[in-house]
Amino acid sequence: MALATREDLRNVAIVAHVDHGKTTLVDAMLRQTNSFDAHAEMDDRVMDSNDLEREKGITILAKNTAITYEGVHAKNGPIIINVVDTPGHADFGGEVERALSMVDGVVLLVDSSEGPLPQTRFVLRKALEAKLPVILAVNKTDRPDGRIEEVEGEAQDLLLGLASDLSEDHPDIDIDAVLDVPTVYLSGRAGAASHNRPENGELPDNPDLEPLFETILDRVPAPQFDDEAPLQAHVTNLDSSPFLGRIALLRVHNGWIHKGETVAWVKLDGSVQNVRITELMLTKALTRFPAEKAGPGDIVAIAGIEDITIGETISDAEDVRPLPAIHIDEPAISMTIGANTSPLVGKVKGHKLTARMIKDRLDRELIGNVSLRVLDTSRPDAWEVQGRGELALAILVENMRREGFELTVGKPQVVTKQIDGKTHEPYEHLTIDTPEEHLGAITQLLAARKGRMENMVNNGTGWVRMEFIVPSRGLIGFRSEFMTTTRGTGIANAISHGYDEWSGSIVTRNNGSIVADRAGVATPFSIINLQERMSFFVQPTQEVYEGMVIGENSRSEDMDVNITKEKKLTNMRSASADNFESMTPPRQLTLEECLEFAREDECVEVTPEVVRIRKVELDASARARAASRVKNQK
Repeated sequence: MALATREDLRNVAIVAHVDHGKTTLVDAMLRQTNSFDAHAEMDDRVMDSNDLEREKGITILAKNTAITYEGVHAKNGPIIINVVDTPGHADFGGEVERALSMVDGVVLLVDSSEGPLPQTRFVLRKALEAKLPVILAVNKTDRPDGRIEEVEGEAQDLLLGLASDLSEDHPDIDIDAVLDVPTVYLSGRAGAASHNRPENGELPDNPDLEPLFETILDRVPAPQFDDEAPLQAHVTNLDSSPFLGRIALLRVHNGWIHKGETVAWVKLDGSVQNVRITELMLTKALTRFPAEKAGPGDIVAIAGIEDITIGETISDAEDVRPLPAIHIDEPAISMTIGANTSPLVGKVKGHKLTARMIKDRLDRELIGNVSLRVLDTSRPDAWEVQGRGELALAILVENMRREGFELTVGKPQVVTKQIDGKTHEPYEHLTIDTPEEHLGAITQLLAARKGRMENMVNNGTGWVRMEFIVPSRGLIGFRSEFMTTTRGTGIANAISHGYDEWSGSIVTRNNGSIVADRAGVATPFSIINLQERMSFFVQPTQEVYEGMVIGENSRSEDMDVNITKEKKLTNMRSASADNFESMTPPRQLTLEECLEFAREDECVEVTPEVVRIRKVELDASARARAASRVKNQK
């Protein structure tokens, strides 16, 4: 065995919490290395190519780009830097774990005001477990509320804490090397970086990103490989093309891969099949171009293997050496997804309605989403889908809605475990930043959801940071109530804290539902008469059916109402006959808000045009009998 190094290549991931500036920094790196043609137009946040990513302003999928650096620090010729942009939300942690298997180092981006947050801890722990070198980048130094020195200290404290935790499970970790982390000060939006710490609220004293490139070249090791070993490549991501079919993205660890050659495909079950590489592509900026061969350290795309999936190995056909599978954390939240069973199903032609179509779509999602699981239920037209968090599952349902599917989606539930004969449930480490005046209301809100305060810090700026350990159940439906309590000013972020014993019953919604007691069309007359006691989700002239949730009651119990009642017509004139000015506009709930609002006996009807909440049992008398039986059992 003879170790060799590819000095013309670096593989690095940019990891951070939500909205700390990862994608904006990648934009600046692409611009300053002239990665695009002179006539090409470049949008902001160019790596967020998915429609939902642009709408929500977050990265959902891990994606890679290749930058050719030819600056002053490339002393022996151009160096290709493969940059992987990762999601910052904990629900998409599977994407982060997969991305870290492709790279040799990470740039940890931390906001100069917010500092390290839960996802920062998560991605940093994963990087240290993989023994990847870390570069600390303090971003947004020009924020008026920046506190650069304190944030840098918090990041160092986080590193020290994680290193000491990991030393128990991984005694071979070099703590001194972990703490020897270089710091770069950045403004990704301005495309400026420096080794010198600027004053709070000021830009770095250097006008470009050269200090960042210098640190990446110095601290991220060039890919090492055994020059006598056969081909070994890991499948880390999947894509598709209308011309080439399924495309697999590989990180080549050893050997060379050539277009047109026959290789061994090692599947997850251990079986081996010989296949031919029909197309081989490398990346430049955001485009792929054909290549004849690729070597150790390269991140390449191949076509020709229709059923290949993430975690499998491409190896030499004559000397098969499989690579270990990528480890992914267990899912914590589940929901039931099935065919639409409401009376209004199939009102629009062209929608995808059948259970077979839904199952095929869920199976396709499993191919590229390694953190998702699909389990059978007692019903042939519904499946239990398990994922990391509520947002990840809501993104899946939203994508299916936009593709033309009609679905019935159950309320999110937690995935429990039996440990030593006792039921255990997942917990979250919740971090909240809020103005001081909301401190009492938030503490009371989380106490009702079985939250336990771990830490509270007042920075003297009028804002308070609180940390809680909360059951994952307690955070279902929490976000909308939290935003109302803080009048939209609070920031809440959560990360998995593992499993612990069941914490008892949690009441997350105090108000009952308003349910339509018959099918018909909602009338202005009924809405005006009822709106004093409730708020509505439906508009006048909107079609409703029995069992459909049309509003929120001001009291705790559910109420069945006739929303279709029309005004009796007489031959007498009235000054206020058609006065609709007093009608309160209805609340328009998004898909996420509907999933948060639904109770255990309710589900969400999802169609491409509209999202509705409904009772699982539509018949009012059947619901009353079931409630009576439960009451008698108590």
